[in-house]
Amino acid sequence: MLKLLRPAMTRILTPLGRALVRRGIGPNAVTAIGTLGTVVSALLFFPLGQLPVGSVVITVFVLFDLLDGLVARMGGGGGSTWGAFLDSTLDRVADAAIFAGLILYFVSTGDALLTAVTLFCLVAGLLVSYAKARAEGLGLTCDVGLAERPERLVVVLVAACFGGLGVPYILAAGMWLLAAASAVTVVQRVVHVYRQTRER
Repeated sequence: MLKLLRPAMTRILTPLGRALVRRGIGPNAVTAIGTLGTVVSALLFFPLGQLPVGSVVITVFVLFDLLDGLVARMGGGGGSTWGAFLDSTLDRVADAAIFAGLILYFVSTGDALLTAVTLFCLVAGLLVSYAKARAEGLGLTCDVGLAERPERLVVVLVAACFGGLGVPYILAAGMWLLAAASAVTVVQRVVHVYRQTRER
């Protein structure tokens, strides 16, 4: 579903992309700004319990993940192997900050169970990304799974936003759902790679 929405978001962000290119701002700078904004927002708002504000601000910076590729395609410079590596690496930093912020929030509220579940989401999310990167480094494909990065971000940000607005149980449900989906995705990717290696 989120992949189907990507073209629409690209059309919306195109004018901003053109403006950035005209000002000489390249995709690597856009990537860095998006990551810095996400990290600062997550570690500032979430631990203080300002979940709705944090979720909205983080969402704005997460959109830079679409914008950097758009700027590269428009000739903003930096659309390279280095740019792809930087983007993937900083995505992991941003994801870790989001979950770390929520972990600090749960610690402050004394909720040990959701602290552990969110920590599991953090680790499992990194494993999902690592499995794909390692497989592709070995010349295999690994573009499968129930919960890829966009889906994980949507779940955690929506759950945090509405949980902070007082909707009962939604934050806990979101974290448990994400933990289960991430675990399933790790298994799916391991099995997918295993089957490819058996066919060789």
